[in-house]
Amino acid sequence: METKIKTLRKKSLNLPLLPGVYIMKDANGTIIYIGKAKALKNRVSQYFTNIVRHTEKVRQMVLHVDDFEYIICGSEFEALILENSLIKQNQPKYNILLKDDKGFHYVHVSDEEYPKITAEKQEKSGGKNIGPYNSNYIVSAAVEEAKKAFGLPLCKKTFHTGMKKTRPCLNHFIGLCRAPCAGKMSKSEYLEATENAIDLIKHGADDIVEKLRRQMNEAADRLEFEKAAYLRDRINAVGKISERQKVIMTDRENMDIIACIDGANFSCFEVFRFRDGRLSEREHFFTDAVEGAQNSLSEFITRYYTMREDMPKLLLLPIRPDDADTLEQYLSQKAERKVSITVPQRGELKRLADMCRTNCAERVAQKEGSTIRTTSALDELKTMLSLEKVPEYIESYDISHTSGEDSVAGMIVFKDGKPYKSAYKKFAIKGIGNDDYASMAQVITRRLNEYKKHENDDDSFGRLPDLILLDGGAGQLAAVLPVIASFGVNVPTFGMVKDSHHRTRAIVGIDGEIQIKATRSVFTLVSSIQDEVHRFSVGYHHQKHKKRTLALSLNQIDGIGKTRAAALLKEFGDINKIATAEVSALEKVQGMNKKSAEAVYKFYHDFGGKSDEM
Repeated sequence: METKIKTLRKKSLNLPLLPGVYIMKDANGTIIYIGKAKALKNRVSQYFTNIVRHTEKVRQMVLHVDDFEYIICGSEFEALILENSLIKQNQPKYNILLKDDKGFHYVHVSDEEYPKITAEKQEKSGGKNIGPYNSNYIVSAAVEEAKKAFGLPLCKKTFHTGMKKTRPCLNHFIGLCRAPCAGKMSKSEYLEATENAIDLIKHGADDIVEKLRRQMNEAADRLEFEKAAYLRDRINAVGKISERQKVIMTDRENMDIIACIDGANFSCFEVFRFRDGRLSEREHFFTDAVEGAQNSLSEFITRYYTMREDMPKLLLLPIRPDDADTLEQYLSQKAERKVSITVPQRGELKRLADMCRTNCAERVAQKEGSTIRTTSALDELKTMLSLEKVPEYIESYDISHTSGEDSVAGMIVFKDGKPYKSAYKKFAIKGIGNDDYASMAQVITRRLNEYKKHENDDDSFGRLPDLILLDGGAGQLAAVLPVIASFGVNVPTFGMVKDSHHRTRAIVGIDGEIQIKATRSVFTLVSSIQDEVHRFSVGYHHQKHKKRTLALSLNQIDGIGKTRAAALLKEFGDINKIATAEVSALEKVQGMNKKSAEAVYKFYHDFGGKSDEM
């Protein structure tokens, strides 16, 4: 395999520094990946250089490459068009391949005695179909909101005259359903509510509110106050729907937003599409993007708009891709008008982009069984530190000592944003004294030596972390980076610095400090890591210092040296238990005899039989 990689690297270094498309093939000649480049030599040679530093997905793709071809193009834009065409023709395994499951969607009203309103992906026989609509999101949301507004059942129960009454479900008790199953809603009321719900779906809130207000006033004039109160509540319910819709409205008539987040073994892309100022459609896609979500954003955009004819005027992205100008040209040509790409920084557009990103994080969290807060924090940390992948496995180190004495280090692990205590490690610093920088360098050296011994083992030392966070600033970082480089491994490493009140302030990298307080999810995560590693290392230091102090007190007894003191502490655990032990028990400890046991017994009993624990 190494020979093959060297051969491919040599071939790639002979490529021209011109724009074009490269085509990766496996040993059977099957095309497995197609990409474009502004400079073919630079892009393709990266795949076959230091492959150990690639992400796992890129490494797996490279290991399957047996040969590659390339096509020189006149410009990066021509390369993008050709790449798109070739991917559609060949469907390579490692490219982003999106399934276009779009079709027409309908609202269906059944012809049962108690009609049901449902969202359907195609026309359904029997009853009445309302539509077609382009967006499944619009149809599903409209049906659900209309049912809630008029208290119609959200379940799949079938209702009929003479049915047996049952206890209503939770939806009734929280005000979402008027419970026809329990006889709390008559047939006539059910049919009227169904008619109003259909009107809301077909004509919108304004028309139905006007109708309901007219009915409410008529009921009040007839002194039917109970019915008037019911209609008032329906008006309020429809009003709440309108208020929720306003949250996702914008004065931009035609705009798309794309967010992307990496999961453990996949990437997720979320798309919000605004038309006429309203959120008209939302879609999400899980992909096996080889180079991670952000690095594959351009590829996703190209694939996505290959499937879509309705092009936006404005496209909001989480980052501006290197080929953004080329993408704008491609999208504008397809739309036959100007399409602009921007990364919102503030205001309404930033709020909507954040909403899209939050929904993307929720998709990832649900798929991985984690929490949206953790998923979001890890993805934000990846972006903030410009990491190649989401830091699912983070190691953190802290040094603790008292004026250079009993110097120790604690190593903690956060896995998927949570403490992973079975992987915690303790280090006793050897021969350093009061030098935190040298101590940190020693600990990382010992940690990486263990990695070399246990590489690919199940042992926690047998894997490299995705990120190392040192409790300390530029000095600790400067001491550690040369050590990591000397082992030839690629582990992103940063320091965590505190303010004058010993609270987390920032992350420090080789280019200086990175402020994190403005991003609450990252600030909370990093603060938790820094607090935990400090607690763990200080706890270990106190434990070690206490044992040494106890051993010193035992050394005051005639005939008890370091070896016997250590044996006694190992056997009994603390001074109080030693002080109250009988001679016979003391004598049984390894290295002790009757004379030394009597000396210990006499020493403590002469002072009342008990010692202060230190």
